[in-house]
Amino acid sequence: MTNVVASPGFITTPRRRAWPAELNAFIGLVALLAIFEVLGWMLVGQSFLFNVQRARIMITQVAVVGILAIGVTQVIIAGGIDLSGGSIIGASSMIAMSFAQSSVFPRAIYIEQGWVDLPIVIPILVGLAVALFFGIVNGIAVAYVKLPSFIATLGTMVIARGVALWYTEGKPISFPTDSFKAIGDGLMPVWIFLFIAVLFWLILRYTLYGKHTYAIGSNEAAARMSGINVERHLFLVFVIAALLAGIAALVLTARSQTAQALFGMNNELDAIAMAVIGGVSLAGGRGSIAGTAIGMLIFGVIFSGFIFLSVDAYYQNMVKGAIIMGAVALDQWRQKRAARAVV
Repeated sequence: MTNVVASPGFITTPRRRAWPAELNAFIGLVALLAIFEVLGWMLVGQSFLFNVQRARIMITQVAVVGILAIGVTQVIIAGGIDLSGGSIIGASSMIAMSFAQSSVFPRAIYIEQGWVDLPIVIPILVGLAVALFFGIVNGIAVAYVKLPSFIATLGTMVIARGVALWYTEGKPISFPTDSFKAIGDGLMPVWIFLFIAVLFWLILRYTLYGKHTYAIGSNEAAARMSGINVERHLFLVFVIAALLAGIAALVLTARSQTAQALFGMNNELDAIAMAVIGGVSLAGGRGSIAGTAIGMLIFGVIFSGFIFLSVDAYYQNMVKGAIIMGAVALDQWRQKRAARAVV
């Protein structure tokens, strides 16, 4: 469908309405699936796409980072950036697991205090409390102290990773209770991701929270003049992003049945790349949870495809770096294209 803009004495050329960025991402996902399917038959002699077990493993692996990416998406739409999510996963997982240990392990961290075999709600609340603390730090630093979100969350990233390493001097924590393990059993991580994704898709699309998030990211000064309490809203956005990192930590820890201080390392970069690939603009004010979910699937397909084709892990890291650079370059191109369309 085209729009024709006319003024007295002038006729402008019709301008086509741009495709949604999410649709472009979906087309890219379909193209990747087709490429790996063809390569699978050519190089491996079997199908990449029509393998239920591979699909389950792929979706489960990316679901944890997908949960983190939902929080990162909201921060970016609001005009910020969050580099602390991966480290919050590390700190939350270590402390939560110490309260989820079973008495069958004689060297459980809090066995002398009798804090073993605790109800599942205890480690969940502890893990979320750790994440909430760092979210409050981020929110205060960005919204009220007025630090750039890059600097504020970079500092939190270093602090949270230090907490994760300090807590047990870098030693892993294992032997969770059966009830805690259930959080990560089977496809439970996928169901948790889907529930959170649908919830925040609805929130961003139909609530004042979502409208204010887009308004602040589009033009903070205009949002302030329209009566939005920008500081309070930005504080809330960063707190929610940290709590989602805490949920991701609980799912990852339960699924792995252990906690390690380096859990979540570089996950924040993966989450940002997922969001940008899915059409979220680093300039703020544009993007959606649906686009981020597609970006998550693109990440999963690429790395599942590399494993399927027996590509060395070192090359996978190189490609991940290229994807992040490409995602940012794509966002810059989209912004310039949008600016030209307005002129």
